[in-house]
Amino acid sequence: MRIITKKTLFQFAERHPEAKPTLERWLALLKTETFNNFQELRKTFPNADRVGHCTLFNIGGNKFRLITAIHYNRQIVYIRHVLTHVEYDLNKWRKECDK
Repeated sequence: MRIITKKTLFQFAERHPEAKPTLERWLALLKTETFNNFQELRKTFPNADRVGHCTLFNIGGNKFRLITAIHYNRQIVYIRHVLTHVEYDLNKWRKECDK
């Protein structure tokens, strides 16, 4: 799958270095795999969740949340947000997913 934009991941990893190894593993898996739907994605990422139009990933033992929009038909993953759990709990990201 193609990831847009990886820069968001790298910037988050600079601010939160403990997230870097998990983000790198997530990125490596997504870049090499092909998923045709959410059910296939869950085989590789069993903790992934859907909220509206977004797919959420727990990163670093649930310390961080990665919020994406996945277009399976085009094999593109759009990075919407990478958040700490505290930021995630504020729910500011939710409006974007409910559109």
